[in-house]
Amino acid sequence: MFGALLRHFRDRAGLSQEALGLRIGFSKSQVAMVERGQRPPRGDFIPKADSATAANGALIVAAVELKFSSVATWFEPFADEEAKAVARYEYESHVVPGLLQTEAHARAVFRQACPPLDDDAIERLVAGRLARQALLTRRPLPDISFVLEPGALLRPIGGRDVHKAQLQHILEVSQLRHVQLQVMSPQRETHSGLSGSFVLLETDDRRRLAYLEVQDRSFLVSEQAHLGDLFAKYGRLRTEALGLEESCEWIKRTIEGL
Repeated sequence: MFGALLRHFRDRAGLSQEALGLRIGFSKSQVAMVERGQRPPRGDFIPKADSATAANGALIVAAVELKFSSVATWFEPFADEEAKAVARYEYESHVVPGLLQTEAHARAVFRQACPPLDDDAIERLVAGRLARQALLTRRPLPDISFVLEPGALLRPIGGRDVHKAQLQHILEVSQLRHVQLQVMSPQRETHSGLSGSFVLLETDDRRRLAYLEVQDRSFLVSEQAHLGDLFAKYGRLRTEALGLEESCEWIKRTIEGL
């Protein structure tokens, strides 16, 4: 909404994005990204833009309520529900779940995004991912469970040192009494999760939801038939994976081998 308001006053003043940028000391691309809501206005952008567009303080007043999400826009609906969840269960096939990522690992993940992200966007998304991890220590404690494929834990994202620290962090989180973390046995020929990763939630008002994500597109599932199948599938995955102690030992051996 702030971007739309800026565009309205800019158009009314007869200024192009480039012309406004020249007047206030910012590039055309920076003006465009603010108008699209892709970048927060930095420094003195707001008061200068307010003056240049003759907005008479409207942009300054609007900026008081200006908030920028620290997660990807397509992830916001799920993040809102996740923050209030009383239970969260995740099966992940190929990446370390965001709730378990270290800062260095998360930054390495966002640096390889396609299309590429600028430095501001990367830092904003890293901050958002770390902020979500408050769920792990929130009171009251939620019930949290992970079933992870070995491949998600073996890819050395960020290099050897980052990878080793990431595995050590996962091991530490697994020791929290409200967290159950299991690794799918590398020797198992097949299991119930071959159709892909998913996250299950039980919200604070006892609704059940599922979250599916592929190639930066996400879906919240609330229809009971599909939802029931996913909860049943997760129950089977937990019986097919290594036990809690075996999983910890597998991670320890992996760390020792680095």
